[in-house]
Amino acid sequence: MSQRTRAGLIAACLLAVLWAVAAFTALPYVTYSPGPTVDILSATEGKEKVQVSGHKAYHDDGELRLTTIYVDDPQESVTLLELLKAYVDPDEAVYPRSAVYAPDETDESSERMSTVQMVSSQDSAVATALTELGYDVDEVVEVLDVSEDLPADGRLEVRDVLLEVGGRPISEPQDVVEAVDAAPVGEPLEFVVRRDGDEVSVEVTPREFDGDKRVGITPGSGFTFPFDVRVDIGDSIGGPSAGLMMALAVYDTLTPGSLTGGHSIAGTGTVTRDGEVGPIGGIQQKIAASRDVGAELFLVPAGNCDGVAGVDSEDMRLVRATTMHDAVQSIEAWVEDPDASLPTCEDPA
Repeated sequence: MSQRTRAGLIAACLLAVLWAVAAFTALPYVTYSPGPTVDILSATEGKEKVQVSGHKAYHDDGELRLTTIYVDDPQESVTLLELLKAYVDPDEAVYPRSAVYAPDETDESSERMSTVQMVSSQDSAVATALTELGYDVDEVVEVLDVSEDLPADGRLEVRDVLLEVGGRPISEPQDVVEAVDAAPVGEPLEFVVRRDGDEVSVEVTPREFDGDKRVGITPGSGFTFPFDVRVDIGDSIGGPSAGLMMALAVYDTLTPGSLTGGHSIAGTGTVTRDGEVGPIGGIQQKIAASRDVGAELFLVPAGNCDGVAGVDSEDMRLVRATTMHDAVQSIEAWVEDPDASLPTCEDPA
């Protein structure tokens, strides 16, 4: 074997090793791919996802599907091969990890934030639907999350309405933080909450962590409703992006007749108390997921319109949603006439 041949073989082996190392080395990127869609108007084992007490509920035909994406966790290793696969798939996407997660974000902190966002999103969705129907909805401060193994665990519950903490009336989330900060460490602190319609007094003893006093709850904005409405889509879905679809499902459940006309409608978007629809991540993957399950209409948040160009939606119609009220009107018009002129992302803003 000549020296040139030997050198060539060594170089080829080194190159193969380098490619192998590169292919299986974790890189600072994450991938997005289509996730499952969930019909919020459906029932699981006889239990409706939209649950109503104190008001007549109308469970009709049709589907209102929230949409999800699969996204790599903050601490998950993503290799070059996985990135290349996502890059060439028109229904997937690749983003720098820094564009999706904070530098110190962990799998645990990301999951907890997602859970808090879902609780807040569900309450905002119910408030939006009831406001659209003309009901009065009052804002309150409630418990959005209770951390395991911290003082409030087992004593306070998610959706407890916080009335007083340490004798201090609560009107905004910061009041809770200040009341805990002012409490002596190691001494019980009284929380007065409204739970399931009853006023309850609970004692929680703050602990000190790195100089901060904590009881282990996340306080946030909530609402009181004229009757009980809950959206139960399970614990596997988090984040705020299902707000619009949950609000539409609540609206449909509280009104006679089928909002969807028996059709399958999907969509996405956050929603505020006032019904404003906000943008979300993964719009292309959510459109692909809805297309693949046979949805006929997809509601696109106006703020995501720049991201839908070139998306293959096949026969599924894409409709721009700016507010929940606009979305209701678009659905009603489309049900009456599938060829009706509806807001699109091509329209002037």
